Amino acid sequence: MSKKFPIMPANPGRVCWGCDRYCPSDALRCGNGSVATPHPSELFGEDWMSWGLDAAPAADAAQLPGPPPTLTE
Repeated sequence: MSKKFPIMPANPGRVCWGCDRYCPSDALRCGNGSVATPHPSELFGEDWMSWGLDAAPAADAAQLPGPPPTLTE
């Protein structure tokens, strides 16, 4: 069973998030490369949980443009 993934860790830069071991960033035991895997909040910002595949539908979704026009010759 995997560990519960922390949504907002206090110091995300101190841990490698590449597997369920959550090693210190300077002691990678899993062999997940030579650089620690960053937490999603480090990559995408504090609101990383509010967008993506599981995000709630936007209120202005009806105002989004339709599919792009097709090119015909």
